[in-house]
Order: sequence, then structure tokens, then C-alpha cells
Amino acid sequence: MKKATVQQQFNGVKVTFSGEVAKQNVVSMVERCQTGQCDCMSDESKKKLEGLEVSGTDGNVELSIKGDITAEEIQEAVSKSPLINT
Repeated sequence: MKKATVQQQFNGVKVTFSGEVAKQNVVSMVERCQTGQCDCMSDESKKKLEGLEVSGTDGNVELSIKGDITAEEIQEAVSKSPLINT
């Protein structure tokens, strides 16, 4: 089972993906987001992003999102992501 846990941090949001989630799939999602090729987040939210960093291993992947963005905005985006919903 795929799961994403979203936590507000001091300077952004941390998302922990667990279960059957490959690190490379998270990296690919981040690359699409950075190039504007995803539609899981509004343009307004995308403008708040200052940096995205992926760490961890398959089954326990962390995505650190820097910027003036809320956990709620990221939770909404994650809920639309095929990374969790497939």
C-alpha cells in the first residue's frame, strides 16, 4: 500500500512516502513539477516553491519542499498525484 505523510516544517513541508513507492518515481514527479509539466498543484502554489529535495530509499522516500507553502496545499497536491493513486 502506498502512503504519503505530510508535515509542516519551519521553512516548508516534508512529505514521507512509504509502501510501494520507488524513489525514482518521486524524483520524476519532482522534475515534472520543476518544469511545469504537472497539474497536481495550482500555479499560485507552484510560485511559492523555493526548492525540492528527494532523499531516502524505495519504500521510505522523503521529499523536502522549501518555501512559503502550507501542509494543506501539499496534501491536496499529493492527493491528486498518480504516485499515490495508482
